[in-house]
Formats: sequence, C-alpha cells, structure tokens
Amino acid sequence: MTTNDQSTGVARADSSTVGGEHADLLAILAKQRHFLRFTTRDLTDEQAGQRTTASELCLGGLIKHVTAVEQRWIDLIRGEPSAMVDFSEMTEDDQARWADGFRLLPGETLADVLDDYAEVARRSDELIAGLPDLNAVHPLPKAPWFQPGEQWSARRVVMHIVAETAQHAGHADIIRESLDGARTMG
Repeated sequence: MTTNDQSTGVARADSSTVGGEHADLLAILAKQRHFLRFTTRDLTDEQAGQRTTASELCLGGLIKHVTAVEQRWIDLIRGEPSAMVDFSEMTEDDQARWADGFRLLPGETLADVLDDYAEVARRSDELIAGLPDLNAVHPLPKAPWFQPGEQWSARRVVMHIVAETAQHAGHADIIRESLDGARTMG
C-alpha cells in the first residue's frame, strides 16, 4: 500500500506494512527524491529548462533523466529484458533520444515531468516494498562501465537508484543556486 506525502507529492510505501531493510531503503530513497524535487519549487517551465552552468543539464532534464533511469532499473528487477539500454548497440538516433532525456523539450512542462516522476516513484516503492528477496540477482546490460556478465542483487540495484538520485539532487542544487540563488539547505 502507498500513500502520497502531501509536502512533496511523492508516493511512499505505507510504513505500517513495510519493515526492516525494505523500509530503510524506501526511507532513504524517499529522502533523496524529496531533495531532488525540492530544487524545482516555484519554478516556471522556462526556468526548469534553463542551463545555468557549464553543464548541459537543466532542472527539468534532471528530473526526466532520474525518472527514466529509475524506471529502467526497476524494470530490470522485474526481469524485463529490454529494461536497460545496450550501449554497444546504440545508433545515432538512440544517442539523440538519450540526450533529449536530459532537457525539457518543446511542449514538455515541469509539472508533467514531476507527475511522471511521482508515478514512477509510486510503482518503484510498491515493487521494493513487496520484494520477497533482496538478494535475487539480475544480469546487467552491456555497457563500458559494467564487467561482462556482471549481476547485481535487487538490494544493490535499489542502493544504486538511491545513489543516482542523491548525485543528481546535488547537481540540481548547484543548477538551482546558479539560477536564482535558492538552495535546498542553508
């Protein structure tokens, strides 16, 4: 069962039905999601799409990217073989679509990408809360940063989602401070 956190709009697994390590993983993931989403507070779509640093990243694009990556990792846990991109087989069109995942495109709104993120978070939380075995292993896709044939446990995948979200929340904080001086903390 999930509930929506009224302050962030993010779905969270009902803590009364989830315990132990599952609850710990969900709590830390929820905290990192909150930090990422919080960087977009009170922004217009134009501001959310603006680059403010030497990076190609913008706040709306970061939300899109984290949403897509979390969805792929959760699909991997579900055992969906096409969940992850095989980077060795990407075409130029695939690479262009990948790059578009880091920016707000014409017609995309911050509200829409935040809604998509909340929906992916809800589905992820439900899956994580119900995982019968965090030790179950899943093969990783072909990519230069993975060893051939490498497998990760569901636990490690969830911890990777937490780490990726936290890393991008930090990026988002720098982008937001460069945009208008607002910070997540302090």
